[in-house]
Amino acid sequence: MDIVLVEPEIPPNTGNVARLCAATNTTLHLIEPFGFKLDHAELKRAGMDYWQHVQWHRWADWQTFQAQLPASARLWFVESGGPRRYTEVRFGPDDYLVFGRETAGVPKKLLEDNRSRWLHIPMFHPRARSLNLSNCVALVLFEALRQQGFPGEVLADPRLGGRASPRAQTSREI
Repeated sequence: MDIVLVEPEIPPNTGNVARLCAATNTTLHLIEPFGFKLDHAELKRAGMDYWQHVQWHRWADWQTFQAQLPASARLWFVESGGPRRYTEVRFGPDDYLVFGRETAGVPKKLLEDNRSRWLHIPMFHPRARSLNLSNCVALVLFEALRQQGFPGEVLADPRLGGRASPRAQTSREI
């Protein structure tokens, strides 16, 4: 899977998403301009020592990012107002989940040009405008991974002092 943050503004959110990407073996794409410098202390603190395990790319702008996409790439734009819930689609392992700026969301032109791939996360209070960006990424990413059977999952192994080990494959899990 691939996570795309378009013009992220808040360092701890981006750091948290990077940590999530490391834990899920997901590629992170950061599209400029950023609302912070990549050496920002809060970015590093939120990502902890996971940055070394993140496969990530920095892109100068949306056009540069889009130009490198494989022809078969499916981009899903997660933003309020979308015509479908994120749970109503079938995600694939090569899909890209696109999230926008914390203060402005995904650019309106991208949403209008990709209406069939525009998804929303349900909200239940009329005055709640949005959820935290890193929470949104986690919700949608884990739904996508769940649909795929959590490929590559590792579990803590007490015999290894709590360190992770590849999950044993079984023919049928309950």
